[in-house]
Amino acid sequence: METAQNIESLGIIAGSRNLPLLVAREARKAGMRKITAVAFEGETDPQLASLVDSVVWLKVGQLNKMVSAFRKEGIDRCVMAGQIAPKNLFDVRPDLRAMMMLFKLKEKNAHTIFGAIGDELAKEGITLIEATPWLKPAMPAEGFHLGPSVSKAVWADINYGYGIAKEISRLEIGQTIVVKEGVVLAVEGFEGTDNCLTRGGSLAGSRGGAVAIKVAKKDHDMRFDIPCIGAQTIRICQESGITALALEAGKTIILEQPEVEKMVARKGPSIVTVS
Repeated sequence: METAQNIESLGIIAGSRNLPLLVAREARKAGMRKITAVAFEGETDPQLASLVDSVVWLKVGQLNKMVSAFRKEGIDRCVMAGQIAPKNLFDVRPDLRAMMMLFKLKEKNAHTIFGAIGDELAKEGITLIEATPWLKPAMPAEGFHLGPSVSKAVWADINYGYGIAKEISRLEIGQTIVVKEGVVLAVEGFEGTDNCLTRGGSLAGSRGGAVAIKVAKKDHDMRFDIPCIGAQTIRICQESGITALALEAGKTIILEQPEVEKMVARKGPSIVTVS
């Protein structure tokens, strides 16, 4: 795996929320001399522009423009960080290069599409690498715990749900499930984590008590799909009556951790790691 120490210039393919900002800050702290970002209209936080040396704005599907931006800036290592809203993947208007890439794919899911983008970058001498060298401090390891203590009953749901969550992730369905008292209430699909949590919490009833488990797929390619939670995730758990959130140890990033810690201290949920 590429190490942070031997890279002086980095490209960021920047999706939504705070992960691209975190990558830019941490890479700069580690001594990165030059950071170039490609950002997506309607997705990427404009604040990113203040954290990088240059930013090129484009629409989802403009693959050739992305490649050209990195080549122009002399970037030969890049990372993917952040998400693209599912609805925008359907609204995409691919350029000719992206159309040809998509046409060759027998299956179209996150791993195949982003893997193919990595292949297109590689053709131009640009290597897609993991962002994890700069993100380890934000990825809780085994034994991590925030918030209220966790009962034996909740741990039973977590351990039960962990195996099921790993299986649905293996099948490319999703990475999150919601469980209560041994019953699976919701499985993440195309709607994403937030909507899965809301749906699962609503099915738990007025007393709440649901447990959410978020995992990474076996042999997960961390170059382009890093499981994340943040303040919005915690807010949804609180609103939905989810009392515990279990994350796969060493595989999930906690964004906005100071804010998350304050929120959890006030109203929960418990956050623990599982493996």
